[in-house]
Amino acid sequence: MMAGEGIPTTQRASVLGADLTLRMEQRPVPEPGPGEVLVRVRSVGVCGSDIHYFEHGRIADFVVESPLVLGHESSGTVVGLGDGVDDLPMGTTVAMEPGVPCASCEQCRAGRYNLCPDVQFFATPPVDGTFCEYVVLPRAFAHAVPDHVSFDAAALVEPLSVGVWACQKAEVRVGSRVLVTGAGPVGVMAALAARAHGAGQITVSDVNSERLAFAEELGFATVDPRVTSLSDSIMADVLIECSGAASAIDAGIRSVAPAGTVVLVGMSPSTMVELPVGIIQGRELWVTGTFRYAHTYPTAIDLVASGRVNLDALVSRSFPLEEAEQALTYSHQDPAAMKVMVHA
Repeated sequence: MMAGEGIPTTQRASVLGADLTLRMEQRPVPEPGPGEVLVRVRSVGVCGSDIHYFEHGRIADFVVESPLVLGHESSGTVVGLGDGVDDLPMGTTVAMEPGVPCASCEQCRAGRYNLCPDVQFFATPPVDGTFCEYVVLPRAFAHAVPDHVSFDAAALVEPLSVGVWACQKAEVRVGSRVLVTGAGPVGVMAALAARAHGAGQITVSDVNSERLAFAEELGFATVDPRVTSLSDSIMADVLIECSGAASAIDAGIRSVAPAGTVVLVGMSPSTMVELPVGIIQGRELWVTGTFRYAHTYPTAIDLVASGRVNLDALVSRSFPLEEAEQALTYSHQDPAAMKVMVHA
């Protein structure tokens, strides 16, 4: 292994216990194996999944049964190289793609590595995440970022990739009329990605007036469905549904023009949601879901590096690693907060 100067043997990590309490621990600094890199973590975005694990201890079948390090939206600096890695200079800023697939299953061989059943994803039990100082990951999943891109923006390439993937699935193109339901971080990322893809008319819908105001500040048209009916006011070529709310799914689909596309991104609290099948059939709509993303990091990094997407504008508050619990609970203090960051 080739390593930089001054790398310690132990590191700080914020660890979630099975009792759902956070505590700082000292853990060994990992060593990169062949084809891997060691990254000094710099910035980690707080995701809704981190908050959910912290508050509830599980998401679907993934349960916190043993100590877990949260955090998967992350960036850092390359400080160590495993054998065989010779194309990534020490000191390079990287955005870390958090899901490492098996590379040999049917889905991986078809290029759909996001659907790999054996993917190892940061902060998904039992795989530790990046609320720590050092992590290792395969070289292919450490994406170089230009020096002028901030560590926060590099970390937020991860949720931006969700938006990029949704736009790719929807085939958003120049002039597309796009409706995004849900003005949370993912919805805003989807809207930003749609604009970067050339969409002509982008409307963001939500019932949170503060988040709608933020979307307006970013230059998007907004609709509060409690005040204005979506189907009476909008006719979109593409619906990117990011709320997971049954009412938003229904109203959004009814707002899509014939031969349009519906992309379901938001996770619903229920595994079953009613759809207006008559509308889908009568208008010949294409309906699909998304699960994370695949092959999107280069595109997302280019959007940020070129200035077409400003991710720093989404950062609401930052906390040091030892205050990770405050970061995870900050949204209760400020419901309008878009992205909260943890700096290791």
